[in-house]
Amino acid sequence: MKQFDVPDFYRSPLISAIKKKRKEADKMKKDFSPTLLDFGPVQISLARHFGFCYGVENAIDIAFRTVEENPGKRIFLLSEMIHNPQVNADLVQHGIQFLQDTHGHQLIPFDTVTADDVVLIPAFGTTLAIEAALREKGIPIEKYNTTCPFVEKVWNRSEVIARKDYSIIIHGKPSHEETRATFSHAAANAPSIVVKDLAEAELLAGFITGEKDPSLFPGIFEGQYTPGFDITRDLKRIGVVNQTTMLASDTQAIADYLKKIIVSHTGDPESFADTRDTLCYATNDNQTAVSGMLETPADLAIVVGGYNSSNTSHLVELCEMKLPTYYISSAAKILSGDTISHYDFHAKEERTTHDFLPDKKPLHILITSGASCPDAMVEAVISKLTGLFSGAAPMQEMTARFQ
Repeated sequence: MKQFDVPDFYRSPLISAIKKKRKEADKMKKDFSPTLLDFGPVQISLARHFGFCYGVENAIDIAFRTVEENPGKRIFLLSEMIHNPQVNADLVQHGIQFLQDTHGHQLIPFDTVTADDVVLIPAFGTTLAIEAALREKGIPIEKYNTTCPFVEKVWNRSEVIARKDYSIIIHGKPSHEETRATFSHAAANAPSIVVKDLAEAELLAGFITGEKDPSLFPGIFEGQYTPGFDITRDLKRIGVVNQTTMLASDTQAIADYLKKIIVSHTGDPESFADTRDTLCYATNDNQTAVSGMLETPADLAIVVGGYNSSNTSHLVELCEMKLPTYYISSAAKILSGDTISHYDFHAKEERTTHDFLPDKKPLHILITSGASCPDAMVEAVISKLTGLFSGAAPMQEMTARFQ
């Protein structure tokens, strides 16, 4: 796999050593058990796969190289490069400005951008309308396009099945940058609709079978379908693709469910297009690694990542099913041995919990992170936690065990 030039300050000596050793011992990635870090009074099980994925490393490499290659030029990002506050803050510190926020609201007027400026497209990709607007201004987008190759794979697969007269069902969060981009690309080739979960897929099934009143469709899926979408015409042949950071198991469940519904309704096996190959390998590996990690008895879990990171929130969701879970953006959120500030992504608010560490020894903690979280931030969390326990093995000693 291609190697990227990612700044050293995102790397971690401990985690780099662990990942190297695990990769050498398991080249086919069949072992999803966690790595045990025994610090004595506290034991940490680290997920088999976590941290920067291929698409994120590609985006970071291009972004920092763009800064180096364009001294004196104004450099803009359409929106956040990835959903990690530290990485985005670093890019701003290097002079990059954001044109929009994550919801598509303009931060800098688009008409102030000129052909002399550099505009980076984030890892999530962007809409065809924005691509066209950039080209109209004479801004070359190909050189500074950091769109994840696996997102582009979803777009390409959508185009292929669209040519075979399939409508596109997109499993994703309607307001997410990647879903907005995927919807734009899919809509250019076929009638398209976004469903955010299985519940919405079940509602859509009612329109496929004709059991639901057609007049209810616009209200239920407002803002989630292409103009002119005709439920009597456009739900006869369908294929499902996904926002790559959704739970892979959820996407598969939606695809399996809709396939069963439409094939049963039409009697035609060809009424559903097979799109299994659009699931992102990193999302799948990270989620499978969390499932493997959760087989280890533990007292709590900590998940590190940006609070607006879709893939990270799904890892939290998996952990919450089994044990107390704390979603933090950095080591600074561990306020003391008694108190932690963490994000409740259900309520979309940060909360403070006291006595989050059970009074027992050894204490066992599970740790993972999202695909946009630097390994250095995970090491900082481990260091902060172990520093709370008298007699815990030093970080340098733990690193040496894996070298």
